[in-house]
Amino acid sequence: MLLTGGLKSLLPHVLRRIIRCNKLSISNTSGMAEGYKQANVVILHKSLADDFEKFCRANDGPLPLLYRSQPGDWKCPSLSGDSDIRTDCLQYRIYENGACTGSLKSLKEYSEQLKDMVTFYLGCSFSFEKAVQSAGVPVRNVEQKCNVSMYKTAVPCYSVSAFCCNLVVTMRPIPESKLEAVVQATAGLKEAHGAPIHMGDPGLLGIQDLSKPDYGDPVHLHPGDIPVFWPCGVTGAEAVINCRTPLAFTHSPGCMFVTDLKNDNVRPLKGVPQVHCISQDPLHFSIVSAEAAQKIKTLETLIGIDPGDRGIVHLQRQDELLKACLAISHARSVLITTGFPTHFTYEPPEENDGPPGALAIAAILQALEKEVAIVTDQRAMDLNKKIIEEAVQLGILKKPIPLLSYQRESADSALLFLCDNGNPEKPRFDHLIAIERAGMAADGNYYNARKVNIKHLVDPIDELFLAAQTIPGVKTTGVGDGGNELGMGKVKDAVKKHIKNGDVIACDVEADFTIVAGVSNWGGYAIACALYILRTCEVHDRYLRKAVGFPHFSKKMLWLSALPSVSKEEKLLKTLVKHEVRSGKTASLEMEVDGLPFYNTHSLMIEKLL
Repeated sequence: MLLTGGLKSLLPHVLRRIIRCNKLSISNTSGMAEGYKQANVVILHKSLADDFEKFCRANDGPLPLLYRSQPGDWKCPSLSGDSDIRTDCLQYRIYENGACTGSLKSLKEYSEQLKDMVTFYLGCSFSFEKAVQSAGVPVRNVEQKCNVSMYKTAVPCYSVSAFCCNLVVTMRPIPESKLEAVVQATAGLKEAHGAPIHMGDPGLLGIQDLSKPDYGDPVHLHPGDIPVFWPCGVTGAEAVINCRTPLAFTHSPGCMFVTDLKNDNVRPLKGVPQVHCISQDPLHFSIVSAEAAQKIKTLETLIGIDPGDRGIVHLQRQDELLKACLAISHARSVLITTGFPTHFTYEPPEENDGPPGALAIAAILQALEKEVAIVTDQRAMDLNKKIIEEAVQLGILKKPIPLLSYQRESADSALLFLCDNGNPEKPRFDHLIAIERAGMAADGNYYNARKVNIKHLVDPIDELFLAAQTIPGVKTTGVGDGGNELGMGKVKDAVKKHIKNGDVIACDVEADFTIVAGVSNWGGYAIACALYILRTCEVHDRYLRKAVGFPHFSKKMLWLSALPSVSKEEKLLKTLVKHEVRSGKTASLEMEVDGLPFYNTHSLMIEKLL
């Protein structure tokens, strides 16, 4: 029997010959014939072959199709010169009516049945291990001389006819400092599953225990390692199980078919991938192309001008817009709040900075098919209901948004509002956004910029943001332009030091992400534009959908039409003026926001962002 030591340098045809003769003392082919492509194998009756190919094309992350044979053809000339699929995998599995009924070293005894069967050769992540090592990234399963860990997830694949199943993934522990390197090393290797589809907490994929893989061996994490997950070709075996075909074969997980093809046909990337941490609890990283990230940074720069000379440059934190929007992009359900009753001597006391930005965010979230709701003060419900109804009539929103109010009735009120039955494991919302929303100061009061206490006009929606800090997976974003807005607690020291009256008015309640703009509405417009950029970024889109199903770029025009425009924002501001919602700085009922004219100031900003 041969030992594993020299196998990594063997040529594939030699390795296959040794496997064929059953002379190996190994349990998997990880690290073997370094630099050559390995393949998952699925063998099905010819009547199922067309549907299975469609299933592979629809889920090309886990099932990148390298070759489809003719019925009864045991060779694969485009992958190898002298192979026989009946003998050239280390081990096979046999499936009968959806159940795995055994393991085999050879399929020769089934030669008669194989005459009516088609073999699919699917890309494998073992193929990229050499590229990962060459990028200076350790491959723990190779170091630990074991099979890679494979897990069933809760992520459904795109179904085709009888083929339906959840995604299976491989996990490799990667040092946090090497995450970007491993993404860049694998992203172009589409035939070896490409870039990871998740980095961080396995629970977000529905994986409960990393020490108990469904296939393969447990691979131990070193201190500082992050679990990184790639789509896996064993997804094909799950599809075979669920279709309950009378007879099918696959390779045994980890026992791949080794091809003669060098793993060097790297597909050009549409943008170099970047990695960003968007959550610590649960730990979650996201991916975006450098090109898309740069566009979002440009948006952040555009909205960061300070037309009111308030000193907001001291409050700005780099890349907060990018990180906030990455987190929002992953969210399923978003709660938005706005409303700053600065004009306490008028009815209504609201200013017109905030609602337009909130509706701009809501409109793109609707177009992206996310759940969205707005929470506001009880006294302002009728006003906000009218504004939302007219926004639908104007074409700003495609349908009305649920409008909620919050009152503190007990110590658990915020948790009961945010979660089903107050259970932190069942949050109703993944992300909370406050835009130009009065924020609670350190003394428990709420102040406008002139240091006037307006607490009597403000419901305690801050409590929702404080409660969100205790709910794993719920993130928060605050958008403001003066430091007294909900969420600005993250920069309160700078507010106290650099903003007029900051020592009194500074909001004490933090958000995970703080977006500071010259006018808060601009922050809302920038969030909408950034979410559009992310959704049209191929690198990010693939990561979002876990490399299953198809890109949704056919909806690009729908998303584009949901973005704010000069025409839409002009009509909305006229609606606010009609309802006597005033400019923040001047209390004017003219076409202005924060004392700045809509035409040639706000209209120009919208055009620049677009």
